[in-house]
Amino acid sequence: MMIKLMLLMISMSVAVGAMAQFPRSIEFSGYTWRVKRYITSKWGPGPNYFSDSECNVSVDSRGRLVMKIVKRNNQWHCAEVINTRSLGYGTYRFYLDSYVDNLDPRVVLGLFTWSDNPAYTHREIDIEFARFRGSTGPSGYYTVQPWDVSGRQHTFYQPKWIRRSVHSFEWRPGVIHWKSLRGHNPTSTDSSDLISQWTFNGANVPVPGDENPRINLWLLDGLAPTNGKDLEVIISKFEFTPHQP
Repeated sequence: MMIKLMLLMISMSVAVGAMAQFPRSIEFSGYTWRVKRYITSKWGPGPNYFSDSECNVSVDSRGRLVMKIVKRNNQWHCAEVINTRSLGYGTYRFYLDSYVDNLDPRVVLGLFTWSDNPAYTHREIDIEFARFRGSTGPSGYYTVQPWDVSGRQHTFYQPKWIRRSVHSFEWRPGVIHWKSLRGHNPTSTDSSDLISQWTFNGANVPVPGDENPRINLWLLDGLAPTNGKDLEVIISKFEFTPHQP
C-alpha cells in the first residue's frame, strides 16, 4: 500500500511539473493554444528560454497572434504556441502579417506539426523562415523530417517587401504539397502571387498520430540576435481544412 501511495505521489508531481511548463493558454483563430514556458532552464529548439509572458505571446485587438523574442533580466526569451488539438490529414494555412525575407541570422520562425512520440521523426512537417545557409542563402524552407536526408527539403527565397503572405501545406495519404503566396488569398490563381510550391510523396510521408500544429520563434544555438534587438512576428490567422478522401 505504501509503495502504491509513493508511486501515486511521484506520478502527481510529474504531472504537475509537466503542467507547469504550459500554465497559460490563449485563444487564436478559433483554437486553444498552450504557451510554452521554460524560464529556469533552456529547452529545445535552440536550446532557448521560452516565456509565456504577454511580452512574448499575445493576441491583439484584431485577433492576430503576436510573437516576440525579448531580452529580459539579461536573458533572451523566445516564444512557442501549441494547438491543443491533433488535426491529422488536411490543409494547414498560416497567414503572416510581417516581413520574413530577411530575419536576423540567428532567428527562426517555425510553422509546423510535431508529436512528442518519436515515430515518423515526430511527424514533423515544417515551413520555416531562417538564414540556415547564411545571409545570401534561401530564406524559406519546406521540410519533411529528417531534413538531412536527400530529397526531403525544398528551399526558396521569400520576396522582399512582402508583409502579407500565406503559407500552407496539404497533408494527404502518401503526399504533402506546400504552397506560398503573396497576399492573403489562399485560392489565388494569379501566377504573380505564387512565391513557391513543392510536392513530396512516397512511403516516407508520415501518417497522423498525436501531432499538433505549432508556431515558434526562436534563436539558433540559443545565441542572441546579431543586432542585439528584440523581434516581433505577427500571424494574422491559422486555418485548417480536413482532408476529404
